[in-house]
Amino acid sequence: MNFHAFNRAIVRTPSRSVVEGLRAVDFGAPSYDGVIAEHRDYVRVLESLGVSVETLPALEAFPDSVFVEDTALVFTGAAILLRPGAATRRGEAAEMAATLNRNFARMLHLEDGTAEGGDVLTTPRGVFIGASARTSVAGATALVALLAQIGQQGFVVNTPRGVLHLKSDCSLLDDETILCTSCLAAAEPFPGFRLILTPPGEEGAANALRIGDSVLLSKGYPKTAEVLARASYNVKPLATAEIAKIDAGLSCMSLRWRA
Repeated sequence: MNFHAFNRAIVRTPSRSVVEGLRAVDFGAPSYDGVIAEHRDYVRVLESLGVSVETLPALEAFPDSVFVEDTALVFTGAAILLRPGAATRRGEAAEMAATLNRNFARMLHLEDGTAEGGDVLTTPRGVFIGASARTSVAGATALVALLAQIGQQGFVVNTPRGVLHLKSDCSLLDDETILCTSCLAAAEPFPGFRLILTPPGEEGAANALRIGDSVLLSKGYPKTAEVLARASYNVKPLATAEIAKIDAGLSCMSLRWRA
């Protein structure tokens, strides 16, 4: 399995209510027009990399619904519908169910605890699930059992205190390498992987997204871009300044798989 050769993705158009989205740190409300522009560029880049993108309509009742990754895990032929930890987001998963049924031959449902896709890092060595404020230990444990049903091995790890999601602080660069913050690296959640650390002050760059031969990286992190370029990664910077105001990164705006 090539863990970066995605050719399908699901995204959702940001709602006008997105400006009221949840935020761990308040940097002010984002501009709706700015979010739309950043989301449009995100989809354009995915398509330029050979990904067929299905865009779902906006859900005004759910300000955070643009972050579709938190509602499900997707693999070739199978999907798992999750239970978001934020109470205001629970309905987002139900809204995603029909789309998943249409795209996957098999769909499982998480019924115990809570889990959000932002806490799940899929790698060639297993699926790492970060217990966090949004993903309970009960939910992570139940998710391990569901993953086993579709031939995936899950591991529960601890997300450092103060980190919203596991993938807020890490991303898979290749089959052997993870980009992560020094804070997460200190917890040693990924034994056997080579770690590339984000430079001090650029921790937000850790949520990158590898698709094919390219690594999508949020703009505004020149030191991280330089580190990755020196390591021979093909870096594609993307604007995320507005979406970042509501705790967003690059991975959370799409569900990606190889059909």
